[in-house]
Amino acid sequence: METRTAQRLPFSFSVIGQGCWQLGADWGDVTQDAALTILDAAYESGIRFFDTADVYGDGRSEQLIRTYLQGRSHHGVTVATKMGRRANPHTGDQYTLDNFRAWTDRSRENLGVDTLDLVQLHCPPTEVYHRASTYEWLDTLVSEGRIAHYGVSVETCAEALEALSHPGVASIQIIVNAFRQKPLSQVLPVAADAGVAVIARVPLASGLLSGKYTTTTTFADNDHRSFNRDGGAFDVGETFSGVPYEVGVLAAAEFSVAVNAQGIEASPAQRALRWLIDQPGITTVIPGARTPDQARANAAAAGQPALDDATAQRITEIYSQHISEHVHDRW
Repeated sequence: METRTAQRLPFSFSVIGQGCWQLGADWGDVTQDAALTILDAAYESGIRFFDTADVYGDGRSEQLIRTYLQGRSHHGVTVATKMGRRANPHTGDQYTLDNFRAWTDRSRENLGVDTLDLVQLHCPPTEVYHRASTYEWLDTLVSEGRIAHYGVSVETCAEALEALSHPGVASIQIIVNAFRQKPLSQVLPVAADAGVAVIARVPLASGLLSGKYTTTTTFADNDHRSFNRDGGAFDVGETFSGVPYEVGVLAAAEFSVAVNAQGIEASPAQRALRWLIDQPGITTVIPGARTPDQARANAAAAGQPALDDATAQRITEIYSQHISEHVHDRW
C-alpha cells in the first residue's frame, strides 16, 4: 500500500484509509463481529489509517476500533477521531475548552489511549473556525498531552481555507470526489503549499459512484441515504454529496461507462477511488465498507493504474454537464 506524508504531521498515511462511520450508525445495522471482520480485512489489505468520530454510534465506532487494536501493540495504525457533533444543541457556544477536554477524554477512554493521534473538529458551526480561541484551546489540548495533533473536518471550501490560515492545523477533511470537484482547485493547492494533510471523505458519494444504484433502489430506514436526503438530520451534502438522487444515478451510469472504456478490470468504485488518489494534494482517501469484501476492494484501488487523460476529461465533462449546478456554489 502506497503511503503519503504531510509536513505538519510526523506519521505517514496509507493512501487508502478506512472510514468507520458505517461501523457506528446511520448506514443500517452492522454487528460487532461484522465490524471487526471489516477492520481486519482493511488492515490485512495494507490500510493503516482509521477515521472515526465520537458521534458514530455515540462512541461505538471508537470502541470497536479499540477492541480490534487491542493485543496488536505494533499495529502501526494511526487513528483519527472527531469531536463536537455530540453537543446538544450543536451551537457555537458549545465549543469551549472545558468541552474540548471532556470530549477528548471520552474518546481517549473509548479508544484506550492516553494521547489521541489526531483530533478533528467535526463540522462545527462556521463561526467556530473564525475564533482565535478555538485554535488556542486546541493547542492547550496538545500541551496537556490529551491529543498529539489536530485538524478540522469541514463542509465548505470557505471553512477549509479559514482553517488553513492557522498554523497549528495539521489536516483538513473535506468531501471531494468525482461529483464534488470544487476542492480540487480551491483547497488542495493551498493545503499542499501549507504542508497540511488532505483527508478525502465521502469519496464514492455515499455509494452513487459504485454505479450499483437505480432510481428504485431502497435503503434501510436507519440509513442516512433514506432519512437525510433533504438535510433533515445533518448537512445534506453528507448524503450523496448533496446531489439529488435521481440526477446522481443517471450521472453515475455515465461515469461507469467512461471508466469501463479504459479496459481495466476494476469496478467503477475502484476507478473512482483511483481518480481521487491521483489528484494533486490528496493525502488519503477514506471510503467506508459494510462488508470485508468491500474493504478489500477499496484497498485494491491503490494498486491500480491511473486513469488515462481521455477518461479523466470525460469525468470532468460529466461533472460540468450534470452535477456542478447542484453542488458547486453550495459547498
